[in-house]
Amino acid sequence: MKKDIKIAVIGQGYVGLPLALAFAQHYPVIGFDIKASRVDELTRGIDLTKEVDESQLSVSVVTYTTSGGVKGYKPSTDISDIADANVYIITVPTPINQFNAPDLSPLKASSKLVGSVLKKEDIVIYESTVYPGCTEEECIPVLEQASQLVFNRDFYAGYSPERINPGDKVNTLETIVKVTSGSTPEVADYIDELYRTIIKAGTHKAPSLKVAEAAKVIENAQRDVNISFVNELALIFDRLGIDTRDVLEAAGTKFNFLKYKPGLVGGHCISVDPYYLAHKAIQVGYYPDVILSGRRVNDEIPVFIASKVVKLMIQKGIDVSRSRVLLLGMAFKENCPDTRNTKVAKIYEELISYGLTVDVYDPWVNKAEVMEEYGIEVMTTKEELSHPKDVTCDHRFGKNTQCYNAVLLLTAHGEFKELDVFDYLVEQGVVYDAKAVLDRGIVDSRL
Repeated sequence: MKKDIKIAVIGQGYVGLPLALAFAQHYPVIGFDIKASRVDELTRGIDLTKEVDESQLSVSVVTYTTSGGVKGYKPSTDISDIADANVYIITVPTPINQFNAPDLSPLKASSKLVGSVLKKEDIVIYESTVYPGCTEEECIPVLEQASQLVFNRDFYAGYSPERINPGDKVNTLETIVKVTSGSTPEVADYIDELYRTIIKAGTHKAPSLKVAEAAKVIENAQRDVNISFVNELALIFDRLGIDTRDVLEAAGTKFNFLKYKPGLVGGHCISVDPYYLAHKAIQVGYYPDVILSGRRVNDEIPVFIASKVVKLMIQKGIDVSRSRVLLLGMAFKENCPDTRNTKVAKIYEELISYGLTVDVYDPWVNKAEVMEEYGIEVMTTKEELSHPKDVTCDHRFGKNTQCYNAVLLLTAHGEFKELDVFDYLVEQGVVYDAKAVLDRGIVDSRL
């Protein structure tokens, strides 16, 4: 293996950027992304994902010559900048399509791009979440065809699954044990040592790429199934007229009770990865009942929340067809701008289908990205929240604008915990708390 390392990290999102900056403290690193606007932001020291300290980003962005072995980071959209790299790390998204089947197009496109500059002795490491066997079955053939090189003779591969938790400033890249693997024993050792330079928590070397792929996909499938259990409990206990959180608190007093909470399961991992494992299971002749039943339950929760709020409004004598509703939160999790696969969008659609007018407020998210992805106009400032468009509201007691017949807290941003929902709620309006963070005395129902 080559000792003079130059790394190209393909994809500069939630996974690729922190990884590139960590390696840039030791090696020259190119952060490659096909999105010019993203590279322009990074070049100016701006990270809209808020995953890295922008002061660190500004210091790390340098121009260097690899012959001098200068360490540092350079974002780029120019493929010529990665042509002389010898370690390529692919961190592109692996979404699902409208049929919940794996969409490997970003993975294959990035493999083709890397293959076009691949040289003898180079190593390609995949971090994107896939099903067991995907790297060798789908990605390696693309690399071979694009490069005209032979796998495990001319170039090598590894798989080291990402474990980034967006918005988490405690469990970060460096503090989470990293699973590594390589296509030969020697390459596995090399890749493991490479990651040990940046991972303070240490590494775990898996015996094969397929084992490492499987380990990653079951991490999130396990969480999905566990959350689906408590979500199903929430559906049952709602019919019984008891509070799910009270039941869980009581059950949690037993030493071996797993303290999962009900909630919206969105984001790029937990709500997606189980479908990758299910896809492979079905390919080999096994139908994964537990995994897919868990997915069905979790996908039902947005519909349940919307219908629950409408029922509460009707019980209070509110004319649903003439009502306006405020959703607090668009991001899929708290204190994070990530809106990928957010289930708030489904709640929005369901409420609209009932004839309600729906506004969304989230100070964390990117307004343009939400509009592009979901077609939803989000208010991101307190000024917008106090003066919604195209509506005449009551003003009373010197408070802010009171427009809404129902307020739903869907994302537990820190700002929302300090927000007085009655500043925006009409008299006898409905308060629904999907995160159980508001004072119980002011909410009509919670998940």
